[in-house]
Amino acid sequence: MDSDIPNGATNGDPMSQIQYIPLSYDSSNDSSNDDSSARRLILALRPEWSSPDSKVEFVRFTDGITNTLLKAVNRKPGLSKAQIDSEAILLRAYGHGTDVLIDRHRETQNHELLMKYGLAPKLLARFENGMMYRFIQGKVCQPADLREPSIYLAVARRIAQWHATVPCLHETNTGSNGVTNGHHSPSIDLIAPGKPPPNVWTVMQKWIRALPTKTEAQLKRQSELQEQLSWLVRGLSQRPGLGKNGLVFAHCDLLSGNVIIEPKGPGTNVNGAGDIREVCQNTLQQQPSVSFIDYEYATPSPAAFDLANHFAEWGGFDCDYRVLPTRAQRLEFIREYIHTYFSLVKPPAEGDESSSVDEEAESQRLLAEVDMFRGVPGFYWGIWALIQATISHIDFDYAQYAVVRLGEYWAWRDAMDGKHDKEVPLREQRWAQVE
Repeated sequence: MDSDIPNGATNGDPMSQIQYIPLSYDSSNDSSNDDSSARRLILALRPEWSSPDSKVEFVRFTDGITNTLLKAVNRKPGLSKAQIDSEAILLRAYGHGTDVLIDRHRETQNHELLMKYGLAPKLLARFENGMMYRFIQGKVCQPADLREPSIYLAVARRIAQWHATVPCLHETNTGSNGVTNGHHSPSIDLIAPGKPPPNVWTVMQKWIRALPTKTEAQLKRQSELQEQLSWLVRGLSQRPGLGKNGLVFAHCDLLSGNVIIEPKGPGTNVNGAGDIREVCQNTLQQQPSVSFIDYEYATPSPAAFDLANHFAEWGGFDCDYRVLPTRAQRLEFIREYIHTYFSLVKPPAEGDESSSVDEEAESQRLLAEVDMFRGVPGFYWGIWALIQATISHIDFDYAQYAVVRLGEYWAWRDAMDGKHDKEVPLREQRWAQVE
């Protein structure tokens, strides 16, 4: 019964004030069950929506391939669309079995941290297999939108804001045996020496450990991927980069569906507070602004990985390599990113000329780093898709997607190894295209 739900119960974290609702969302294919369980969750959060004049409806979003995302609205008579949307709630139910991929406690920490910096909508409640948060008004991007200059420059500014202002969350409770909070083994946490866990390297290590190993072929595949991860860590993890320890707080999943184009007007952040510099800039220049949603994969990472991963998403789930950003587009994006990043980090001490920033030099340096990381997203999502192929109930060909994404990695690996005896794959051709 809804009346049994503790008022104001939290999610079990003493530092969190987020309400916890001990109910589940029913993700079966029966739409009546979907509506019934979603309604029960919404009314547990908003009991006033059960009034006689309320008209609760749900809108399903279909852009993602992992979670269920519903927009709950109360179409009470006399309210305008803007008024209805201002009270709308997003209900996100986790995909089946995804706890093996995602630390849900960590996801809540990420959301609360981003709320603190005005970069996430208000998190309203958690429930047994998901969460509810305020709806962000705006348009959900499609892959083609990401390729529009005004939009990709807005994305560049927002990524830079994340990387420059949000501190990395690292685990601090490490015992003498190196086990972090009892969740991981030392071999996972210490995969990249000198990089405090968690980070993008420990995430990939965790995923490789989670791969199925019931057959000889599966064991061989896991061993091969482990060997490749070790090679990547040796070659890339210790490279210098932006942020402390060469890590920034990265989104790591900036596909089109996680980018929201905000309504035109004075720039405000997703909590409505608005950074005054951004407000002035957007008002004067009428630049578009964007927000990001879904922080389940957010983790400390090299900035170059976050950017390379986003560029890979220009082609959408179809992996259309013909539309990936050319070198000129990547440089334009990175110049905007660098300009924003260094306008937000702690300014150099007055009179300290050695602390001045050569933005063009930094842009060229980051462009080269993104080039170095261009094959890593394929490796990352290829492993992810191999796991999803064994656990997901969603109608999506994860096995084939894994083949395609890992193929991107192997094409890059061949290029890194100087193998020119084969025809250059389309993705590598497009990445090398100048204009």
